[in-house]
Amino acid sequence: MQNGLAWAEDSAELAKKALNPVAAMYSLPVQYNWDQKMGPTGEGMHSVTNIQPVLPFHLSDDWNLISRTILPVIDQHGLAPDGAADASGIGDVTQSFFFSPVKPTDSGWILGVGPALLIPTGSDKLLSSKQWGLGPTAVALKQSNGWTRGILANHIWGLEDSPPDDKEKVNQTFLQPFLSYTTATYTTYGVNTESTYNWQSREWSVPVNLTVTQLLKIGGQP
Repeated sequence: MQNGLAWAEDSAELAKKALNPVAAMYSLPVQYNWDQKMGPTGEGMHSVTNIQPVLPFHLSDDWNLISRTILPVIDQHGLAPDGAADASGIGDVTQSFFFSPVKPTDSGWILGVGPALLIPTGSDKLLSSKQWGLGPTAVALKQSNGWTRGILANHIWGLEDSPPDDKEKVNQTFLQPFLSYTTATYTTYGVNTESTYNWQSREWSVPVNLTVTQLLKIGGQP
């Protein structure tokens, strides 16, 4: 009975941490996004597999530093006539560092703030901005009664006045509001948007994501 109670407590805590972008927990999330019916003929496709390692560092009794990396693996076809935009490979890396208090605020909010860095690692000029970028990033969330709600945001400015290969200078805002509910069996239903606003072209991209995750017990561990 005691073991079952301890497992339930560990599972509940792990389920909460998995939804917290600044949890002091090593993790390697992998996210797959697939878009179809794109391009001038409506037959194009674009897929991105985001590899997102999270590394926490304990700075003091009051503060953690959370490193979050996003490495996109991209495959796109049919987005322009005659295959002009066809490409597959690695995209640019976004590296974020969040300074986060160890404890939530008195009202229960979990906070993190720090710098975000765009690193031009793209393996093809079609998959890269070909420039370094820098800006602020922040996250705020609250978890109670099975609910997790919050927002993650950043803004990145390109550091080069004249990017190579006729590339547009990076100047974009990323907003990711999220809401999820975790049941007593540790199934989590969530909705979020990964919205991007390009200040150069003055265009929004607002995809909406619906998610379902399940915490499992493997080898006696959640």
